[in-house]
Amino acid sequence: MDIAAWLTGLGLERYGQTFADNDVDEALLRQLTDADLKDIGVGSLGHRKRLLEAVVRLETGRGRAQPSSTVSLPITAKQTDAERRQLTVMFVDLVGSTALSKTLDPEDMREVICGYQNAVAGEITRLDGHVAKFMGDGVLAYFGWPRAHEDEAERAIRAGLAIGHAIARLELPGAGKLQTRIGIATGLVVVGDLVGEGAAQEQAVVGDTPNLAARLQAVADPGAVVIADATRRLVGDLFVVRDLGPQNLKGIGEHVPTYAVEGERALESRFAARQGGGVTPIVGRDQELGLLLERWRDARTGEGQVVLLTGEAGIGKSRITEALIEAVSNEPHFLLRYQCSPYHVDSALYPAIQHLSHGAGFVYDDSNEQRLDKLEDLLRRSSDDIGSAAPLVASLLGLNGEARYAVADLTPQQRRNRTLAALGDQLSGLVGRKPVLWVIEDVHWIDPTTLEFIEMALDRVQNARVLILITARPTFVASFASHPVVTRLALNRLAKAATQSMVQRITGGKRLPEVLLDEIAARTDGVPLFVEEMTKAVIESGLLRETPDAYHLDGPLSTLAIPTTLHDSLMARLDRLHPVKEVAQTAAVIGRSFDHNMIAALSALPEAQLTTAMQRLVEAELVFRRGTPPDATYLFKHALVRDAAYESLLKTKRTAMHARLLEILENAGGTAPEVKAQHAEAAGLAERALGYWERAGSETLKRPAYKEAIASFENAIRLCSTLGGAEQWKRREQNLQLQLGQALMAYRGYQAPETLRAFNSAMLLADEIGDVSLQ
Repeated sequence: MDIAAWLTGLGLERYGQTFADNDVDEALLRQLTDADLKDIGVGSLGHRKRLLEAVVRLETGRGRAQPSSTVSLPITAKQTDAERRQLTVMFVDLVGSTALSKTLDPEDMREVICGYQNAVAGEITRLDGHVAKFMGDGVLAYFGWPRAHEDEAERAIRAGLAIGHAIARLELPGAGKLQTRIGIATGLVVVGDLVGEGAAQEQAVVGDTPNLAARLQAVADPGAVVIADATRRLVGDLFVVRDLGPQNLKGIGEHVPTYAVEGERALESRFAARQGGGVTPIVGRDQELGLLLERWRDARTGEGQVVLLTGEAGIGKSRITEALIEAVSNEPHFLLRYQCSPYHVDSALYPAIQHLSHGAGFVYDDSNEQRLDKLEDLLRRSSDDIGSAAPLVASLLGLNGEARYAVADLTPQQRRNRTLAALGDQLSGLVGRKPVLWVIEDVHWIDPTTLEFIEMALDRVQNARVLILITARPTFVASFASHPVVTRLALNRLAKAATQSMVQRITGGKRLPEVLLDEIAARTDGVPLFVEEMTKAVIESGLLRETPDAYHLDGPLSTLAIPTTLHDSLMARLDRLHPVKEVAQTAAVIGRSFDHNMIAALSALPEAQLTTAMQRLVEAELVFRRGTPPDATYLFKHALVRDAAYESLLKTKRTAMHARLLEILENAGGTAPEVKAQHAEAAGLAERALGYWERAGSETLKRPAYKEAIASFENAIRLCSTLGGAEQWKRREQNLQLQLGQALMAYRGYQAPETLRAFNSAMLLADEIGDVSLQ
C-alpha cells in the first residue's frame, strides 16, 4: 500500500514525511490509536479523527475506493436505529465517464475510477461528511449523519467546490482533464435503516432529498455545483450563487428553484453574511453595550482595553459586536476584524491573512503585481517605511515578491518570528495615527499561531489607543484571561420582556396572540438566535392569519416544528453525546422536565448505566439536575434541544413510548390529568385523551383556574370532532361546549364573543341530536 498516496486521497498529504520518518507501513497503520498519532506529531484533533475513521474504512475493505462498492460506517447497535433528521445530501457524477470507458482499457478505466473516487472521498471526509455509497462514476454523501455539525449545508458546498478543484487537478494516464457535476439538497429524511445483505448492505436514506440531489446533479454544467433553495437559504450570503431559475426536474412534481455556486464570497463578517435579509435590531443588551462603549472611551484616551465576550452559540455575541461597530462608526478610528473559522483551525494566521486580503481589496482576477501594489497601499496606512514589512506580509499572503523585494535568507523560524513582529508593528503604527478597534471573533476556532500573536500584542495594548474585543464560546480556555487589561463579559439569556420586544420587532410591530408569545418564550429560553428563527418560522408556517395590525392564530401550536435553520445546530449538541443520545431521546418523550424514577421506568437500561448516562448529559450541560438519584429531578437546558431529541425519533417509536409512559403514569397515580391527556393523545389513544382533557377541565374549573380550564375543554372538543359524527360524540361535545361556556363566562363575561360562540355551539348540537333540555 502506498501510504503517501493514501494520505493524499484524504487531503492529509502534509503527514507523508511524518509517517515515513516513523516507519508507518500498512500493517502498523491498522493498529494506530489516537495516542499514537499524537506521539508522532499529528496535533490536530480533527486530523486524528479523520485518519482513524479512514483506518476503520481500511478494515472494512474500503481504504481504497473500488468501483461500484457500497460505503457506510461500521455498523453498531446504536447506528442501526433509524432516525428522523435533517440531512444535506450530495450527489457527485464524473462527466463523460461512458465515453471514456470506450477509449480506455478496462484496467486503465479502473484506475481512473479509483483515483476519482479517492479524491472525492478525501474532500468529503475532510469536511466531516459521510461517504454513503460509490456507484461507479457516482458518489452519494451525507452531511449531518451519523454526526451532525451546526453548519452542514456550508460544509457540503465547501466540499463540493473542493471536489471540483481536486478532480480538475488529477493527472491520470489517458483520462485527460476530468470534471464533475454536483447536486446538493437539504431536507427531512429517515436515515439508518439497514437494507441489502453482505457487501451490498448499507444504511439507507428515505425521503425526497436524495432524489432531489441526484436530479440537481443532472442539470449541472460540467464543473458546476448546483444547490436547492433550502440549502441556499441555510448558507445566506456565504457563497456567490447564480440563480438558474425554476427547473422542471424528472420525478419532481413542481418546478424547483435552483442555484449554481460560483465560489466563496469574500467576507468581512460571517454573521452579516448569514443574516442575508438584514440584521435584527438589538434588544435587551443596554448594559452590556454600555460597558463596551465605556471601555472604548477608556481606550481612546490611551488606556488600552481587552474585553473577552463569552456566551453559548446563538446568545448574541456577533450581534452585540455589530452594535459596537455601528455605535463608533462616526468616530475616527481603524477597524481590524479577525474572523476565526472552524475549517481553518490548523491554518497558521488564517484570520490575519483574510483580514489583510479584504483590507487590501483583492479581487479574484487581480494579477500578482496588482496585489502587491494594493498590499503596499494598505501597509502605508500604518507606516511610511514598508520596506521590511512588505516582503514578509506578501509571503504570508502567498504573493511572489522576489522580483520586487530583496529576498532575505531566513530560516522558517526566523521568518515566522519576523512576520509576527511585522504584524505587531502594523498594529502599533495604526494606533499612532488613530484609535483602533480590533475585533477577533470566534476564538474557540483560533489557530495556535494567531493565538500566540494576540498574547504578544497584549503588552503593546496596555498604554495604547486600542480596544480588543474577543468573542468566544464558554468552552474556550483563555490563557490570557488574567492579564490586567482583560475584562471578562458573559452574555446571559434575554428576559421575557426583551424576548417579547424582539418578537414584535421581527413582526414589524404587529401583535402576536398572547398564547403564541408565551409558546415562543417557553421554547426559545431567551436565546436571541432561537427567538429570531422561531418567530420567522411561525410567520412562515401558515398557522397565522395576517391583518393590518396583528396576526391571528389559525391552527394548533402542536404543529410548530423546529426551524430548519436551527436543526443542524441542535442535533450537533445531541450527536456529540452519541453513546447516551438514546437516553436523551427517551427523556424527551416524558417532557422538558422529568424525574429519575420516571426515566428509569421508561428506559431499558440497567440502573447503573442509566445513572452514568444521566451524569454524562449533566456534565455536557444538556440537562440540569437537582438532587441525587434516585430522588433527582432533571430539566433540559433548552426546550428546543428537547424538541430536537424528540423529533429525531421515528413516529412509530414515539407512539409506542407514549403508550408505555401513559401506562406507567396510570399505575403510579398522582399525575395531573392534563399530563396523561397529552401522552394519551401522542400515543394515538384519542378516547382516553378526551376523558383526561375533560377531567382536567372540570378539576381546574373548580379551583378556579379559568385559563387552564378553557384550554383543557378546547382540547377535548377538538378531539371530539376527530372521533366521528356518531350521536355519542355529539352529546359529549355538547356537554363540553356548555362547560367551556361556563369557564369563558367566568373569565371573559357572558357577552364575550367566545362565550356566546360556545353556548351557541351547544344549542346547535342539541338541535342535531334532538335534545330539548336546553330549549
